[in-house]
Amino acid sequence: MTSRLHGSSTSPRQQQHAEPSTDEGDDNVLIDKLRARAWDPGLRFDTADVPLTWIKEHFGQEHLQHIQDQIRSHSSDGTIQLKAHTEEVALYFADAPRGPMFPPVTPQEVEAAERIIGRPLPELLRRIYTEVGNGGFGPDAGLASVTGGQRAPRHLTDWPCSIRTYERNRAAGLPTSWLYLTSGGCTMEWHVSLLATDNPVLLYDTDGWEPSWGEDPHDGLRHATASLRQWLWTWANGGAVWAEALSLA
Repeated sequence: MTSRLHGSSTSPRQQQHAEPSTDEGDDNVLIDKLRARAWDPGLRFDTADVPLTWIKEHFGQEHLQHIQDQIRSHSSDGTIQLKAHTEEVALYFADAPRGPMFPPVTPQEVEAAERIIGRPLPELLRRIYTEVGNGGFGPDAGLASVTGGQRAPRHLTDWPCSIRTYERNRAAGLPTSWLYLTSGGCTMEWHVSLLATDNPVLLYDTDGWEPSWGEDPHDGLRHATASLRQWLWTWANGGAVWAEALSLA
């Protein structure tokens, strides 16, 4: 079984919230909100897996017809994938233990990653890894870990590692200032710029450029969110990080 664990999602009724001011106090609030979602097994991703038998037992067979538009997929293990902000997900995970999928790392482990990259991580990203968790939550497929060897329950392979992916991408010619955050599905990836002001988050298409045509990875860029902080606030407040990108498509 290689599908994601229980995750979190965006309700279409919820609106994107404006980014607050960027002082330390607001970052503390953001860290608290991220921790609340990351440590809730029903909210840590954009979707969550709920057993089909549990749905039938608690809501009745006919309820499945009412939530057809909310079902994202069916799994061979008998679960259905729902958007996280739904009544069914909230009830199923109400009594589940809270805690990070992967415990936070130490500042020394972040510094070791920074030595490989050759640049410091954004302070906000550093705080996420040392105060919230070592990846395993967040938009789309969830933030990559900053250290390798993390294995989520029910997964057959290790969780993606941003540093290992960074080294592979650097060898492939991607800018050294781009750090992988998470998969956007298919050939899409989210990266954070370690060099640009406010650390914008970049939506990059790995198949969106052709070196033989004289193109470089910048030709694969499809969207940029103004800052890492804004991208994370959107998700922390239940919004969709894809909404802005799709609205400009």
